[in-house]
Amino acid sequence: MSPGVDALLEQARAGMRRLTPHQAVEAVRAGALLIDTRTDGQRRAQGNLPGAIVVDRTVLEWRLDPASAWRIPEATGYDRMIITVCRQGYSSSLAAAGLRALGLHRATDMIGGVQGWLAAGLPLSDNPADIRY
Repeated sequence: MSPGVDALLEQARAGMRRLTPHQAVEAVRAGALLIDTRTDGQRRAQGNLPGAIVVDRTVLEWRLDPASAWRIPEATGYDRMIITVCRQGYSSSLAAAGLRALGLHRATDMIGGVQGWLAAGLPLSDNPADIRY
């Protein structure tokens, strides 16, 4: 019998120091990448995060693996801190675990996702999203 999605989420978060929205802002100021994995519809409904790079979840590993021929230019090394963000902070934990499995040992996610960001009173961006397909 399968342990279920809750067990998978618990396993993904094991050993990961997840960040609050305010900690994520500070980490980005210090050089971390903020990676928004939300869908177009979710971004339209909630807004864009300042400084975030939008990477579709289906290509996340290829865009962020420094050894990948399809990486984004910001994927400069396995030691770079990467913070994944989703709508509520669940699928971003699974995304961060996938990045950690690739060797990006500082990958993490943001607690509460964009809903947590908004609840913390942090601003959204008026600029178009920086989308990387």
